[in-house]
Amino acid sequence: MLQAFLNIWRVPDLRNRLLFTLGMLFIYRLGYFIPLPAVDQQMLQDFVEKTQQGSAAGNLINFVSIFTGGTLSQSTIFGLGIMPYISASIIFQLLVTVFPQLQQLQKEGPAGRQKIQEYTRYAAVPLCIVQAAFMLSFMQSQHMVYAEFQGSTLFWVCGLVGLTAGSIFLMWLGEQVDKYGIGNGASLIITAGIVAHMPQAIGIIVQGFSLSGDDASKNFGADTVLFLVVTFVLVVAGSIIITQGQRRIPIQQAKHTRGRRVYGGQKSYLPLRVNHGGVMPIIFASSLLIFPTMLFGWIHSAFPTFWLWEFLSRNFQNWAAFPHILAYIVMIYFFAYFWTTVQFQPKEMATQLRDHGSFIPGLRPGPRTAEYLETVMERITYVGAGFLSIIAVIPSVVAGVFDIPFVVSSFLGGTGLLICVSVMLDLIQRIEAGLMMRNYQGFLATGGSGKGPRIRGRQ
Repeated sequence: MLQAFLNIWRVPDLRNRLLFTLGMLFIYRLGYFIPLPAVDQQMLQDFVEKTQQGSAAGNLINFVSIFTGGTLSQSTIFGLGIMPYISASIIFQLLVTVFPQLQQLQKEGPAGRQKIQEYTRYAAVPLCIVQAAFMLSFMQSQHMVYAEFQGSTLFWVCGLVGLTAGSIFLMWLGEQVDKYGIGNGASLIITAGIVAHMPQAIGIIVQGFSLSGDDASKNFGADTVLFLVVTFVLVVAGSIIITQGQRRIPIQQAKHTRGRRVYGGQKSYLPLRVNHGGVMPIIFASSLLIFPTMLFGWIHSAFPTFWLWEFLSRNFQNWAAFPHILAYIVMIYFFAYFWTTVQFQPKEMATQLRDHGSFIPGLRPGPRTAEYLETVMERITYVGAGFLSIIAVIPSVVAGVFDIPFVVSSFLGGTGLLICVSVMLDLIQRIEAGLMMRNYQGFLATGGSGKGPRIRGRQ
């Protein structure tokens, strides 16, 4: 492993790309400390700490912080993060499956995809303005703005321009990383924001640690810390396995005779990812679950004597409550199948196999192959959604049952952990490809025992 790290710095092109990526991430973290004018930073931070867990506003703050790097606790120019650009990208991914014009653009190759990328950038600007307006309006309603700037046009103009420019600048940073650096720029920015919380979580554990467990003011004993460490290692290992997990469908290429030579006839496989939707089902479920939480709380405040609204409001406000967890799991399963249905096209895949002279042994090309691929994807999506459900509810259960701050338990699962694992695996594979092109041994290369690569796709 140490040799692989040394090999990175021996390749000038790879070294320059890695240093450029680190420089862009440093600029992103530097913008974290540039505040918006006229906002009382201390009052905002106190509010975020109070509502960090156990309320609908806390759910919203925790969800949005995944994409903003935690800057909601400090009103900075990067307060929106790269979330508007991510939202625009998701919207266009869905629109491509609906509108034939966008489908045609995507089939045109790099030029068509570049045009869709241009539309995504344009769509990110109005999303920035709308989200910035909601954020500034929320600050004013909670009296987080200095009295002399309450409701002033100057505050709104500076706030809208600052937040929009900051988010667009982060989008530009991500594209520069894509072009001149290594890895996916937007994903690396999100990951940097998530990892930035780790020193805070470690500090909370160290501050509340008691080796004997006799100190009542200390929340973490040796058994609790050991549990957190073991759980973290197991969850990360499970996330890597399920992220790399594949169902490999055998593919046989038909033989073609040209003159005296026979071409084709090779055997290969079609990899179907177990977790085809990635983190999208958790993101959709988390964001949509905020609305019934707020709705039940509002109805309960209007009808405080009715037992049903009191029951729903109390249980949906508590993350570790069984009704909340059950609704969360049901929505994850729903969006896992929804996202797979939108993104996975078995008919188009079967048509491409037939056009290239390939087929699945024992199945006729065409509709029968498409039906088989759809059946297989439905079954493995059930397993992938089950894993996503476990990963999603672990932080809430641990925080509720063991009375651990959510800042700490969030590293035991959830969307943030899956994003970090997926992005780091992608980064390692790209570095590995750069090393192997120049005949250097990388992270995934065969070990000394000759038993194969260290990281492989699970079958």
